[in-house]
Amino acid sequence: MSDKITAEGLLNSLVETIAEKQKSGSFFEEEKSSSVNSQINRLFGRQKPVHHILGGGKSADVLLWRNKKISAGVLTGATATWVIFEWLNYNFLTIICFALVLGMIAQFLWSNASGLFNSSSSKVPRLVLPEDIFVNIATAVGAEVNRGLRFIQDVACGGNVKQFLIAVGSLWAVAIIGSWCNLLTVIYIGFVAAHTLPVLYERYEDQVDSFVYNVFDQMQHNYRRLDAGVLSKIPKGRFKGKKHE
Repeated sequence: MSDKITAEGLLNSLVETIAEKQKSGSFFEEEKSSSVNSQINRLFGRQKPVHHILGGGKSADVLLWRNKKISAGVLTGATATWVIFEWLNYNFLTIICFALVLGMIAQFLWSNASGLFNSSSSKVPRLVLPEDIFVNIATAVGAEVNRGLRFIQDVACGGNVKQFLIAVGSLWAVAIIGSWCNLLTVIYIGFVAAHTLPVLYERYEDQVDSFVYNVFDQMQHNYRRLDAGVLSKIPKGRFKGKKHE
């Protein structure tokens, strides 16, 4: 008997609590606000921080400007390279030859000047690049190329039409941009975007997510209006194939 009274009491208190929340409106407002916050913080289903999505290593630190000196130096070096090749119209072979000529002149002056001022000539330092650096570069480039090819094949064979159309549209946009400028400018634009957009998104994450959701809602609203006003009124005929004897 006591168990029954306790169960009824708990049920009545629960019903009274829900009724009070419904009267005040706070129950649904809290639930709605929590769902909106979860959507804002997890745009496109993202559940990990931006730093983790970018790899979580030193490259992510550079892209997110964790060390401002290194990030600024990398971006300045890329800008100087683009200015030299694009604005000053130097090509890669010319730069290599000029660098080798300057290196030879420096070593020539070093070796001869040390012999004139000193009784014993000092040893000229040798510049030797380690072999591991070439292996690491080739391995990194090959891994990125294979990952890109694997992603394109997964999108093509995955059956997700929305993701397929987004990938095709992105490649089409890159092709259009490539027709306006050369490959070096496209790479530089992508490099600058990689060093600016992630850090701006991380800093203004809530505002960007809210803006994107509003844009998507407006696009869906316009599509529903277009569908109700135009697309739904288009007659849909049935294709009847000819019978072959």
